[in-house]
Amino acid sequence: QVQLLESGGGLVQAGGSLRLACAASGSTFALFARGWFRQAPGKEREFVAAIGWVSGTTEYAGSMGGRFAISKDNAKNMVYLQMNDLKPEDTAVYYCAAVMGNIAKLRIAADYWGQGTQVTVSS
Repeated sequence: QVQLLESGGGLVQAGGSLRLACAASGSTFALFARGWFRQAPGKEREFVAAIGWVSGTTEYAGSMGGRFAISKDNAKNMVYLQMNDLKPEDTAVYYCAAVMGNIAKLRIAADYWGQGTQVTVSS
C-alpha cells in the first residue's frame, strides 16, 4: 500500500512562486520514478515533471519553459515542485504520481496518485 500526499498549493498572483511537496508513505521502496501532473478545468490531465528516484534524472513537459524545477529528498521520502513566474494558465489541480518503473512508464501509466492540490494563479 502506497499513499501520496500533496501540499503547498494555494492562491498566488501572476509572477509569484509556489513550492509543492509530495510525501510518500507505505511500501515505497520500488517507486523508482515520481513526478507531477496537472489538470486544469475542462482539460485533460497533463504531465508536468518527473524525477528518477535513484538516478535523479529529471524530465519536464516542454511547455513548462524552465519555470518549474522538480527535486527530491530521499531521506524524507519527499518530492518537490518549485514553480516560479506563475501564469494564470498554470491554474490547475496538481497531482503527485509514482510508478514501479522508469519515467517513461510514469508518463504513460502511473501506479499511484495523490489526491491533488489546487493551484490558482490570479492575473
